Amino acid sequence: MKEILHKTYKFSNSWTGTIIIVLFVIFFIAQAFKIPSGSMKDSLLIGDHLFAKKFAYGIPMPHLPFLEVSVMPWSDRLRLMDGDTPKRGDIVIFRPPHNTKQHFVKRCVAIPDDELFVLHKDLYIHFSEGNEWIEKHFAGYDILPYAGKLWVRNPYMKEHPGIHHDDKIVEGGESHEPIFNFAPIKVEKEYYFMMGDNRDHSSDSRFWGQVPYENIEGTPWFVYFSIDENWEIRWDRIGKTPTDLESPVLLDKAVAERIKHDKDDYGIY
Repeated sequence: MKEILHKTYKFSNSWTGTIIIVLFVIFFIAQAFKIPSGSMKDSLLIGDHLFAKKFAYGIPMPHLPFLEVSVMPWSDRLRLMDGDTPKRGDIVIFRPPHNTKQHFVKRCVAIPDDELFVLHKDLYIHFSEGNEWIEKHFAGYDILPYAGKLWVRNPYMKEHPGIHHDDKIVEGGESHEPIFNFAPIKVEKEYYFMMGDNRDHSSDSRFWGQVPYENIEGTPWFVYFSIDENWEIRWDRIGKTPTDLESPVLLDKAVAERIKHDKDDYGIY
């Protein structure tokens, strides 16, 4: 046993062993990502560098870092092994259906069999559990009766206060219609509906459709580094999980930073 441990130690210190260990970690445990856009403000900010928990929803098909080449190039599958599925309200890292070479980070707002629509920017969801379940679990929320079903208005804003709208974006201006009005749909089996917390500046499922389970890569684990637009390190964000980042103190700072830098921001990203 001692000899085996010694050989394992020597192998792990070799270049080959180091590369194999690093690739194993990246493929199956954790991978580094940088938040490049403001679609998840005020929950995640531009310049947040985070580790993704790769095993949160099963095991995605390993791809070589930077090259985005599958380790099984003869297969077009994006998932190696099934596991847990995203829950409503989870922040999810995934490959968007229109460009599987990219990674997006959005919040899962609806799961299979949920129904939803957007009216004047507000998100309405009829959860698949039905009216009685909605009445029991969403007492105190705004609920709209429509077509014999109960629809909860903006069901995630209380629990996730980083979700917000931009008052500068108004109907009738230079805007994208899905931001304001999105026709009722039912989420398909094994698909998920994703939206950015920065609701009026997010390219998400309202624009390019639902995300198949096959495309889901993981969930943010914690921020290992963060830097703002002035190249100043945000020390108070380092080591924080997505839940930690929703604390009133950090959210207040994120809102202040957004107001300072986004006065003329009308982009969709």
